[in-house]
Amino acid sequence: MLIAQPRGSGFHVVDSFSKSVQLGAGLEKTGRLSRGSMARTIQALRICQQKLRRNKVQNMRLVATEACRRAHNGAEFMRRIQRETGLKLDIIRPEEEAQLAVISCAPLVSRKTENLLVVDIGGGSTELVWIDISKVPKADRARSIMRLQGGFNQAKSDVPSARVVDWISVPLGVATLRDQFSDVEDDAARFALMSWFFEENLTDFTPYQTIQSQKRFQIVGTSGTVTTVAASHLNLKRYDRTKVDGLSMSSAQIDKVIHSYIAMGPGGRRADPRIGQDRAALIMSGAAILQALMRCWPTDRLSVADRGLREGLLYAQMSADGVLEEGVF
Repeated sequence: MLIAQPRGSGFHVVDSFSKSVQLGAGLEKTGRLSRGSMARTIQALRICQQKLRRNKVQNMRLVATEACRRAHNGAEFMRRIQRETGLKLDIIRPEEEAQLAVISCAPLVSRKTENLLVVDIGGGSTELVWIDISKVPKADRARSIMRLQGGFNQAKSDVPSARVVDWISVPLGVATLRDQFSDVEDDAARFALMSWFFEENLTDFTPYQTIQSQKRFQIVGTSGTVTTVAASHLNLKRYDRTKVDGLSMSSAQIDKVIHSYIAMGPGGRRADPRIGQDRAALIMSGAAILQALMRCWPTDRLSVADRGLREGLLYAQMSADGVLEEGVF
């Protein structure tokens, strides 16, 4: 959760809360949200409710994503949340989830970038959006991506705009991918299988089949997986968003971190302060997705975004309310 106030062309965070609840755990096998995962989520949402009340928040948007889209009891769980916490959540479509991830990353887009891939690795799904901004003047590229909050199919205009070449929501995230290979005991073998299996699910994504020039191409990755790998690369003793958000990492640096995770084993990953108890069970499936993505695209660098759905929701709300100033993000 993020609570923020508009400030210039961005916002100032007043309060925040984050807790891994693994809502999609077991979903692959049963098609339902488990009793334990729903209980963890309700517990986390009660803390959110207290913070919302304490900060006297009036304007809010509360959403649920892939796990609730796919679960047979997803809508029923939304009703339970409202009954037990008073919070009303909307289950949003994959396209809106992808749009929100894209606009949150707009400030990190380089003026030199002509083709952009935004990747959001979630718990139940992974969204990929390929955007062509080669026709947009350099000074307006970040702003043109912000305008995609209105939808990926932009109305024709004389003004050069960001063009979404293709986008895909792969129904595999850190929780759902891990569940697919829970019966494989060897750590390294499970990692390799997860990585190749994820890549197989990209064949319908048009840019996957197109050889792109490495020049002026940028990948922006947003997720707990990406920021955790970045924190490990920087060898941070305590997580520092200012050092992670906007960081550029090479494929070699990412691979080095991933190999260190495999070498640690499950016990070592649980004990590592950068990974932590909550993320230890999910970091290898997330790393498998990340490695597959770096293998597929014509670049050896990844821009790290400590931002995503929550920031996208705030930008969209504030933009709709007309409280953001025009300018450089």
